[in-house]
Amino acid sequence: MKIVRLCAVLLCATAAGYAGHVEAHGDTQSKPGHRGPNLDFVQKPFGQTGDPKDVSRTIQVTGRDSMRFDPARIVVRQGETVRFVFKNAGKLNHESVLGTMADLKEHAQLMKKFPGMEHDEPYMVHAAPGQSGEMIWKFTERGEFYFGCLMPGHFEAGMVGSIVVGP
Repeated sequence: MKIVRLCAVLLCATAAGYAGHVEAHGDTQSKPGHRGPNLDFVQKPFGQTGDPKDVSRTIQVTGRDSMRFDPARIVVRQGETVRFVFKNAGKLNHESVLGTMADLKEHAQLMKKFPGMEHDEPYMVHAAPGQSGEMIWKFTERGEFYFGCLMPGHFEAGMVGSIVVGP
């Protein structure tokens, strides 16, 4: 009987952990037609959610089935608010997630464990084949940050770009 209780507790803990992970990323399935930008305020080491009124420029980023972004390197100024328009030019689902390299690697590992996971944070944009989406981000810190497609296998195949934030 103790083993049955232990198994029940572990099963509940695992389910709660998975639900918490999905909730932490947002449930885009509950937002039909949502293609961004998500303007919920978030502060990260690489910046914060941007205000649409402060956008200084729009940068188009294209994701391809060759597991590459175009452009693969972006330069912005510290304090600049950018509207990213992400276009999926492939036949596979792709996304663009901003972060530090450590954040992206960790998240890519989670995506392998939970490949059906949906998320909708202000620093993420997802697009089905032929579709596009937007995100608005303010870069508050100098340094080199990254954007990657964290669909299982895409990041590992090289679908990553850099963002250099200068003075």
